[in-house]
Amino acid sequence: MKREYQDAGGSGGGGGANMGSCKDKVMAGAAGEEEDVDEMLAALGYKVRSSDMADVAQKLEQLEMAMGMGGVSAPGAADDGFVTHLATDTVHYNPSDLSSWVESMLSELNAPPPPLPPAPPAARLTSTSSTVTGGGFFELQAAGDSSSSTYALRPIPPPVVATADLSADSARDSKRMRTGGGSTSSSSSSSSSLGGGASRGSVVEAAPPATQGTAAANAPAVPVVVVDTQEAGIRLVHALLACAEAVQQENFAAAEALVKQIPTLAASQGGAMRKVAAYFGEALARRVYRFRPADSTLLDAAFADLLHAHFYESCPYLKFAHFTANQAILEAFAGCRRVHVVDFGIKQGMQWPALLQALALRPGGPPSFRLTGVGPPQPDETDALQQVGWKLAQFAHNIRVDFQYRGLVAATLADLEPFMLQPEGEADANDEPEVIAVNSVFELHRLLAQPGALEKVLGTVHAVRPRIITVVEQEANHNSGSFLDRFTESLHYYSTMFDSLEGGSSGQAELSPPAAGGGTDQVMSEVYLGRQICNVVACEGAERTERHETLGQWRNRLGRAGFEPVHLGSNAYKQASTLLALFAGGDGYRVEEKEGCLTLGWHTRPLIATSAWRVAAA
Repeated sequence: MKREYQDAGGSGGGGGANMGSCKDKVMAGAAGEEEDVDEMLAALGYKVRSSDMADVAQKLEQLEMAMGMGGVSAPGAADDGFVTHLATDTVHYNPSDLSSWVESMLSELNAPPPPLPPAPPAARLTSTSSTVTGGGFFELQAAGDSSSSTYALRPIPPPVVATADLSADSARDSKRMRTGGGSTSSSSSSSSSLGGGASRGSVVEAAPPATQGTAAANAPAVPVVVVDTQEAGIRLVHALLACAEAVQQENFAAAEALVKQIPTLAASQGGAMRKVAAYFGEALARRVYRFRPADSTLLDAAFADLLHAHFYESCPYLKFAHFTANQAILEAFAGCRRVHVVDFGIKQGMQWPALLQALALRPGGPPSFRLTGVGPPQPDETDALQQVGWKLAQFAHNIRVDFQYRGLVAATLADLEPFMLQPEGEADANDEPEVIAVNSVFELHRLLAQPGALEKVLGTVHAVRPRIITVVEQEANHNSGSFLDRFTESLHYYSTMFDSLEGGSSGQAELSPPAAGGGTDQVMSEVYLGRQICNVVACEGAERTERHETLGQWRNRLGRAGFEPVHLGSNAYKQASTLLALFAGGDGYRVEEKEGCLTLGWHTRPLIATSAWRVAAA
């Protein structure tokens, strides 16, 4: 789905090629005027006899090729004159005699191409073009209501399809015709590219011309929009990137004009591309209109946990993170009788039943297991952390594991102090020392929004001297100082992420009928990712908490804090690959080993990375 950014603009010889490549596809229905004149084209004011359709189509192909070859064979100043002549001196508006008009255009070209073979019969509109109506994918509330809208993201509705209502009397096969690159007055939209060029829009509104009969003239206008999905997809990427560049340059007038085009362009796309473009469009609109989401509130934190749970169920990323981190912790706890895990983001505790079960099956019996879970305060002042601990305690009791739990409520990890993570009370002299492991899944990058917060947390971790620290983070650089670089990187990253969601859901549908909650999981997962997009694009300063960095950047940060990497080993790699093989749609996922760390990606793009660390030797 991901499409690389391509500059549609050009100068010199490229101008002719650009005009040749821009095609408008026109289709409309109207009552017939004369039996020997094609009714579909007559509704647009083009008088073409049905018997001449093949000849006209062939001449249009010749005209298109001639204009395209002009940009190749006439370089330099000569080609500039050719393009200027077509653009200014020769302008035709809805020629009534299409055949004569094509003849006149061909006569103006010095070297027309050789005749093409006869054109095939006109075919019905296929799935390569989408007939859609304009419409937005997001609505901005009034600025005064900004306090009541926090990440007001909603599932993206499917595109609205407008179909022509053909009566039985005019139930003729629909005809599709490609017109040349000349300017027409019915062309109603255009998209600016980052390079400064412009590509002509393919949205056309057809209405009965003045030359029609009384019945046709009195009939209401029939809006028909035919969009080439591939061309519209390129223009969509151009509009997104051009809008981001305008935002970076603080040219909000241009950014506002561009952001208004994004919903219509996104509507022509399908699947993952339409959804991710809509989320990026909303994030840009929030930034342009300065309608940014508020910082994480208590209610937001509760809703984030719900979205997190759906994301866990719909795709293997969190499962992979939990599995690889648990494997590293299990190996670090080998032979230990008293173990303690500090989880920087306990959420709903989904990571720990698997580790408890693995410890219960360990030769020699399970160790005494203590878990400290850190989480944010709840909006209703309920003790959600204790509820999680109670459920884990019930599970540990059933599998006969000595289990202790303590919940720590903290608005930010920077509030933690070393004494909070130490064992409670004094241990007996004969007892074996407690071995500590610290676990962080998608938590450390949030600390980068607060100056000095990450360094304080890493200092706290260093003070308790854990046996191992497991870190899982997004494999992307969304913390660049340049807004355009950050936007471009996040556009590629989340396009791939949405692709993987679509691929996983289609794989599940092929294997078995979808479960009752399957569709809900995917929709909520898209909202989960959409909130991240909104934060990366629309927020700045302390509000921008989604500051993802690459594995290499985390290696430098942890190294400066006094930690050294721990090799995860081939066993974790093999088991992670086996886990993905069991996941529906797993063919597109790839596990790779990178300098002792493991990454999970979609096809060739790594998306998350798991690494393990320990306190460096003095």
